[in-house]
Amino acid sequence: MTWKHPSSPVTKKFKVQRSSAKVIATVFWDAKGVILLDILPQGQCTNAARHCSTLDRLKEAIRRKRPGLLRRGVVLQHDNATPHSANLTQQWLQRYG
Repeated sequence: MTWKHPSSPVTKKFKVQRSSAKVIATVFWDAKGVILLDILPQGQCTNAARHCSTLDRLKEAIRRKRPGLLRRGVVLQHDNATPHSANLTQQWLQRYG
């Protein structure tokens, strides 16, 4: 409840609308900028196969945008999520070190 003067105008209430869709974006970047932006299509969820395909695209993006970085080594920091424990993801990580 708010106090107001009797001659002040009536406050308008705005209609609340639901958002059209939720979007999941995975972003890989370094000090020079964004390397890969992966947006998950609506209705899909992240699984081990999707995660591995994203990592494959990341490897190609690093090769194109940051030549020589793969030879020096890449460290991935997985923030705001639990580590993936799926067998497929573990196999991918072991294959590419």
